[in-house]
Amino acid sequence: MLKTMAGALAALAAAAAVCAPAAAHHSIAMFDFTKQVELTGKVVEFQYTNPHSWLIIEVENEDGTTTNWGFEAEGPSTLMRAGIGKNTFPPGMEVTVRGRPMRDGRPAAAWVNTTMPDGTTISPSSR
Repeated sequence: MLKTMAGALAALAAAAAVCAPAAAHHSIAMFDFTKQVELTGKVVEFQYTNPHSWLIIEVENEDGTTTNWGFEAEGPSTLMRAGIGKNTFPPGMEVTVRGRPMRDGRPAAAWVNTTMPDGTTISPSSR
């Protein structure tokens, strides 16, 4: 019985070690949910991928330089339910995107919603 219990404990420890990185991977702690950014720019790329999709836009800064901002959302299945397909954001389309910025100041955010060129607003999730 001691060997069986030791084996079970070893298996449990191994499972915990494997699951811990997965849980950390899906953390949203890097975003500041007390703040919101709103940026207008041109779509550079829409990465419609698992486990997270990214909308990358090029934003013109006040000094004339540009910065690429990334807005993170859930994967394609969640986006499809929200009416967002892989061709919703073609390169060059001008959009206004709102999101919860990274705490460390990098140009990225948790994607909240987007105003499309025709004025409609779409949201990738319930964030």
